[in-house]
Amino acid sequence: MFALKLTLVPLLIAGITFAGHRWGPAVSGWLAGLPVVSGPVLLFIAIEQGPSFASTAAIGTLSGVVGAVSFAIIYAWVAVRFSWPLSLVCGLFAYFAVVALLYLSSPSTYLAAFVTVGSLVLAPRLFPRTTSSAAIVVSTYGELSCRMLAGAVLVVLVTHFSSNLGPRLSGLLAVFPVVTSVLAVFSHRYSGYECTVVLLRGLMFGLYAFVAFCLVLALLLPALGISLSFLAAVTGAVLVQFLSRVAVQRA
Repeated sequence: MFALKLTLVPLLIAGITFAGHRWGPAVSGWLAGLPVVSGPVLLFIAIEQGPSFASTAAIGTLSGVVGAVSFAIIYAWVAVRFSWPLSLVCGLFAYFAVVALLYLSSPSTYLAAFVTVGSLVLAPRLFPRTTSSAAIVVSTYGELSCRMLAGAVLVVLVTHFSSNLGPRLSGLLAVFPVVTSVLAVFSHRYSGYECTVVLLRGLMFGLYAFVAFCLVLALLLPALGISLSFLAAVTGAVLVQFLSRVAVQRA
């Protein structure tokens, strides 16, 4: 199990990276919206802590998407004027502020879904405008290593301390923008803020699949158990991801 924690997420992150090499930052951001980190985290939590615990954690992860959206928007606006260190600090501050608010308010499943979907509908309009198209950026081995290492560390830490953190806080922390922050920092540093804005805006469209994944888990885990619930969640996420891509291409 520990070996799987160390390898599954890094391999998924590597796949997203190579997709970005082929199709550009918008596609890379769109794919980064998939639950490539949070999905395995919730799976390991379900195996180790049980379906009921994981169902509550999935509600936390669902509502935590708002934190990821806040990170992306704040990072993008700060990046227009400042370099990546300040952009990253401001983005992470926004994320943790939203997570703290969500933890204290403890929204229900349907309220969390409503607020999260609403934030995704509004988010693309809240990013700064870009004046030129962003070029495809090839990641360095150092960047790829950082992404893979950060993903593995998050999975191990959250699953190891989940019993101490509780299900809701574990779920909220499972949506920590590991992949997004590394993608944003490296694209900002080497390709400029416009590439970063395109990438982060693309992430918003990918997060619809993330919402579908978490919502299905929250509703089905107590009744259907781990295997069927995760199968249904993955199916729903893939379907929503496909539909969102069609919508983006038409737009």
